[in-house]
Amino acid sequence: MFKREVLRQLESWKADSSRKPLVLRGPRQVGKTTVVNEFGKLFDNYLYYNLEREADRKVLEMPIPLHGLMEILFVRKGSIRKAGTTLLFIDEIQNSPKVISLLRYFYEELPEIYVIAAGSLLENLVDVQTSFPVGRVEYMAMHPCSFKEFLGALDREDLIFFINHPEMACACHQELMALFNQYAIVGGMPEIVQHYANHRDVLAMDKKYEALLQSYRDDVEKYVRGKKLADVVRFILSYGWANAGQTVTLGRFSGSDYNAREVGEAFRLLNKAMILELVYPTTTPNVPIMPEIKRMPKLIWFDTGLVNYAAGVRKEVIGSMDIMDAWRGHIAEHVVAQELLCLNDKVAQERFFWMKGSGGGSAEVDFVWQVDSVLVPIEVKSGINAHLRSLHSFIELSVSDIAVRVWSGEYGVNELVTPHKGKRFKLINLPFYMLGNLEQIVRDVKRS
Repeated sequence: MFKREVLRQLESWKADSSRKPLVLRGPRQVGKTTVVNEFGKLFDNYLYYNLEREADRKVLEMPIPLHGLMEILFVRKGSIRKAGTTLLFIDEIQNSPKVISLLRYFYEELPEIYVIAAGSLLENLVDVQTSFPVGRVEYMAMHPCSFKEFLGALDREDLIFFINHPEMACACHQELMALFNQYAIVGGMPEIVQHYANHRDVLAMDKKYEALLQSYRDDVEKYVRGKKLADVVRFILSYGWANAGQTVTLGRFSGSDYNAREVGEAFRLLNKAMILELVYPTTTPNVPIMPEIKRMPKLIWFDTGLVNYAAGVRKEVIGSMDIMDAWRGHIAEHVVAQELLCLNDKVAQERFFWMKGSGGGSAEVDFVWQVDSVLVPIEVKSGINAHLRSLHSFIELSVSDIAVRVWSGEYGVNELVTPHKGKRFKLINLPFYMLGNLEQIVRDVKRS
């Protein structure tokens, strides 16, 4: 299996003397168990308990002091405890509220034991009066593979040098764009990426895409209480993919008969599962970002490859010379949203787009992203600078003097002046494949 970036984050957690038990969040099938199993090789002792197994759950629920419980955990796995570090991985922890409560005692009584917990729809346990110990655990999000990880899976890590050195990237621009187009088609689900790396055949992966989608549909029966809510969630998982990257209304979503309250509740549940996000607009051009939740949001799913397959647009994307032209530009915008989410490991990371407030005409910017204390507008758009009217509008209202245009062209920086107020700003022309370095590039350009 190829190396995931989250392993570096886990290593940093391991080195932190003030660490707390870690709750690893992420949608099903994103590779949490595989990554932690690999991480476990860095420890002298590694214990894996999966609470979907009744025997594992009963052991951890035993009412005995933690020191004694640790000894039993080794015995039940047939392991001899060695001197040195110990990692305990508790998978599918949502199956035991008792074990969730136990996490705080590891922090208080056995801080020398490294503990990672993972599971699905963890926050849904709040509905049954169970919550994670506040202040006694920390969180880390795990997302589908980024483009850089995709390159690693394809044994093309040599190209990351050019991504990290924008001024030299022109030497490999066409090759990098071709590979990014492949990434936009395949997506970032680890099993899918690995299969593509081994066989390089997109159309041969239908069974794997379908199995992933079915696994999410099966989860509905596990976690949704109430037939009506289950029906709405199932409808979204079946038909909502066709609305990816587009603004949506909750009432009668996608032609259904469900009302806004029912659809909103289903979306909130799927958002908890990190399967999708309703990306709301903001009308402020500066921090702090305040979402306009009464306006129509954009629907962004967690993986663009699954969108291509489930929405039935994959052949169109494959046949496009430029992903900017595929599916009215929705795939290009969607994959940008996915790469933005991969920029950090925050569980509560939200994405926003910008709309001009009332008065003075209309303007909309595809995304805004906070870099340090400034909001940076991001447009996913080809064409000449004069057509970026919404970016100009944002810059004139903002304290920012940096804007980003994501496109299929080469990297470059233009010094521009807004047409109305004459405000000077720098426009970063950012190739899709450099999105993973967005924040560093913005900082470098700002200093230059």
